[in-house]
Amino acid sequence: MNIEMIEAAEARIGRFVRCTPLMSSPFLDQIAGRRVFVKPECLQHTGSFKYRGAKSAVTALSGDALKKGVIAFSSGNHAQGVALAAKEAGSTAVIVMPCDAPKLKIDNTRALGAEVILYDRETQDRDQIGADLAQARGLTLIKPYDEPEVIAGQGTTGLEIARQAARLGIETADVLICCGGGGLTSGIALALQARAPAMRPRPVEPVGFDDVARSLVAGTLKSNALRSGTLCDAIVTPTPGDITFPIMAALCGPGLAVTDEQCLQAMALAFERLKIVLEPGGAAALAAALFQPGEISGDAVIVVASGGNVDPSVFAMALECLSKPA
Repeated sequence: MNIEMIEAAEARIGRFVRCTPLMSSPFLDQIAGRRVFVKPECLQHTGSFKYRGAKSAVTALSGDALKKGVIAFSSGNHAQGVALAAKEAGSTAVIVMPCDAPKLKIDNTRALGAEVILYDRETQDRDQIGADLAQARGLTLIKPYDEPEVIAGQGTTGLEIARQAARLGIETADVLICCGGGGLTSGIALALQARAPAMRPRPVEPVGFDDVARSLVAGTLKSNALRSGTLCDAIVTPTPGDITFPIMAALCGPGLAVTDEQCLQAMALAFERLKIVLEPGGAAALAAALFQPGEISGDAVIVVASGGNVDPSVFAMALECLSKPA
């Protein structure tokens, strides 16, 4: 993985992806005690940054591979990204999804034309299911994070951050990134190393599912004991990727962990102050910026709000935070 791959991905997908802005609010600045700049990838096609990596991977495939179709496994955001990218390329997609994924994500994936195969994430191995189906049907597997072209696509987010920060006169800042397997985090880290080396990328995960943070401390891969049990389904993975972890270990600052309640509060504030809709996993980085200010350096922080595919019932839980006393 290198900056050339990310630049090549941007050249292929730049006219398709949305260049999301950096948003700010004085009310969020006051809570965080510093300037907060939010990059709302919830406004990306399919509601998350995952479209970038999916589009990068699909546009890199040969014509023969596209004819046979693609397969992916995902809790929902990568699923939708791959489904749309495959549809746009005139290909087909099979998506392996956990049966407890948000209904909105399952329904949206099917609506984009993909065949959805559900599995139990507590008792079944999605990697094995995906590998078996890929072999049996001759499909190309597009992994959600441990795949070079996917990482390259996610890295285009970092190229945008570098350009936007430069225009705002921001030279140094922690860049907080909602992190599951590390595709987005490692891609942004590579882009920032090349284009804004004074920026420090930092992964943010749910409490109890902070395998990346613990792996960074240990210097070796650590796994999560649980596979479910948090509202942040979008960023729950068993362990960091074999490709992504060395990149994060070399380029990222310490990881942060946030609670579900903090994510719900961040969702409510993002809606109230920025007028954007986030899902719990997509709000994790903002939660860290707002509620763990002592863990962050500098007078400005950049937050990647990675996704907004939230079921109405969960969003209603978040909005209830607005009626609670501070």
